[in-house]
Amino acid sequence: MDMFSTKLNSCFSSWVLLVLCGGAALNVSGQETGNARGPIIDMPYEIVSGWLDPFQEKGFAFGGNSAIWAETQDRIIINQRGETILPYPIPEDFAGFAGSLGINVLREANRRTWQNCLFEVDANGKLLSVWDHLDYLCEGADGPGPERIRVNPYDPDRKLWIVNQTHHEIHVLSNDGSEVIATYGERGVPGKDADHYGSPQDVAFLPDGRILVADGLLNHRVIVYDGEMNYLGEFGSQGDQPGQFNTIHSLAVGPGGRVFVTDRSGNNGVNLYRTTDDPAVFEFERSIGGPLTLPLDIIVNEDDFWITDLGPLRFINFDFYGNIKNTWLVPAGLPDGYLEVHSFSVDPAGNLYGGDNQYGRTQKFIPKAESDAALLIEPPWVAR
Repeated sequence: MDMFSTKLNSCFSSWVLLVLCGGAALNVSGQETGNARGPIIDMPYEIVSGWLDPFQEKGFAFGGNSAIWAETQDRIIINQRGETILPYPIPEDFAGFAGSLGINVLREANRRTWQNCLFEVDANGKLLSVWDHLDYLCEGADGPGPERIRVNPYDPDRKLWIVNQTHHEIHVLSNDGSEVIATYGERGVPGKDADHYGSPQDVAFLPDGRILVADGLLNHRVIVYDGEMNYLGEFGSQGDQPGQFNTIHSLAVGPGGRVFVTDRSGNNGVNLYRTTDDPAVFEFERSIGGPLTLPLDIIVNEDDFWITDLGPLRFINFDFYGNIKNTWLVPAGLPDGYLEVHSFSVDPAGNLYGGDNQYGRTQKFIPKAESDAALLIEPPWVAR
């Protein structure tokens, strides 16, 4: 999420106030279920308290953790929206992240400074390295900046695709972060042609080499490229009808040529398209889950998919026909709660990582020993 819409404020202002004032985490029976539907189950994961180890210089904290990629069980890459300038003197109850002081790092953009935007940590949340030589990719943004990290699973070099919505750019980095291999779009220049974007939100990869870009907040379209980023076509349009979007937030590819695209407004939930014999043409199949509040991120598995949504903050599991299989609520109260799970990633061992774009941190979720495997999120689907 990149700004609070009027709808979101009206639904959540009292809830957010409660959370920021230190409301305790509640169990499922005590949480507000809001527009949560389907079987609401207990969270099948344990949150590792205080997992992400602060490494900032004194006076700074993490910014919005908007993008995460769990490359392996022991290497998690995070793209944050700069760092947060803390009050001076730093309050004694500072717990290592800005949200512990009641600071909402999304709303208080005046506290943002564009430094240490990309870094990697190990399985214990300890810093491996900071890619501060790449801070120039996000600095100077007059908005939230970084949005997603993705990796093409069919790329032997495992290059990192970094989406920066505010600069209207997509950067391709070497896997170790040492090199910027390519940049698509033009910094500070929104557009709607084959080579310009209007606040892009995500990128996804088809098994045949095609690349999809969710050109989401201004243009309401998904652009189709070949493997060399040559324009083939696009699909989607603005509107409230099934298959349309009022902004796009995320997208993912699944089996059988399926492409899932979230309607950020929530009206159509997730729009499902299918590939056709024409590489430039995608056919709309159905809208799933609408109305939602503000769908945030998505992972597709072999026969179902998961999204995060607000109102209340929750993970929702749908099958490909639009049926809700399960929903579990994410606690809001500190010390371990969330205001939003903007991005989530699953490592090969099944551990889940969620980045909070408002409290300003990433947390690790470990499956509970007694949890049914069917209730857990698997790493993203890949064609074999």
